[in-house]
Amino acid sequence: MTHDIGFVGLGNMGGPMAANLARAGHRVVGYDLVPEALRQAEAAGVRPAESAADAAGGADVVITMLPAGRHVLAAYEELLPAARPGTLFVDSSTIDVADARAAHDLAVRAGGRAVDAPVSGGVPGATAGTLTFMVGAAEADFGAVRPVLDAMGGKVVHCGPSGAGQAAKICNNMILGISMIAVSEAFVLGESLGLSHQALFDVASTASGQCWALTANCPVPGPVPASPANRDYRAGFAAALMAKDLGLAAGAARAAGLPTELGLKAAELYAKFAADEGAGLDFSAIITTLGGSAQ
Repeated sequence: MTHDIGFVGLGNMGGPMAANLARAGHRVVGYDLVPEALRQAEAAGVRPAESAADAAGGADVVITMLPAGRHVLAAYEELLPAARPGTLFVDSSTIDVADARAAHDLAVRAGGRAVDAPVSGGVPGATAGTLTFMVGAAEADFGAVRPVLDAMGGKVVHCGPSGAGQAAKICNNMILGISMIAVSEAFVLGESLGLSHQALFDVASTASGQCWALTANCPVPGPVPASPANRDYRAGFAAALMAKDLGLAAGAARAAGLPTELGLKAAELYAKFAADEGAGLDFSAIITTLGGSAQ
């Protein structure tokens, strides 16, 4: 079944996602504030819209991929009046759980339906159509959105009701941020003890230290050829985005009164790194702040 899809936010993630929808046969109308993003999307089969409202006007599904909760809520103020009754709103941004639930409530009050569906997999996953979607939705809405998400992802998980997708995303990325710091510290310590990076990788990648931060995004050059460490830490998943996600997790933990000490420390370290030398680098470049050669 094909859909008329409005897609708002055609950046590094949204552009490839919209292109995959068009490639799958859906009729996609897209909007972005950046003219170059619109041009690239048009070349990939997405019809450019003149405004966000224009993208939503004829759609039965509207997808947003925006930087923060305030952007999503502001966009909904423009999108909801333009949308037809019953339109399904899908927010794939990574935002605060409270903002996700607020967006859901706005859509429902306006006569629409809404799900939160943040993603994991970064730009490579968006381009290849192998993203993991974490979905917060009512059962009926999950069934309706599943075919659309399948066109952009390799795995779609129903995490629970509204906000549950965002909760899963920030918890997952708290694990990832802590893991990357732990892996980085281990390589720096190993180097100080005379251990080569390759030797440590060969042991840890097949032992109890194995994790995604090590085997897919290794923070030192050499052991994993595809990792950003071999490309001067050019961002796959930017440190600034990790800092944002860890900040969301830290805020949720504080609100719940939970002593997530490692999560809070990781948020602090990434916030500092992203504000300084790590602004445009991959999150694995955090190793450069810990000492050692990272070579």
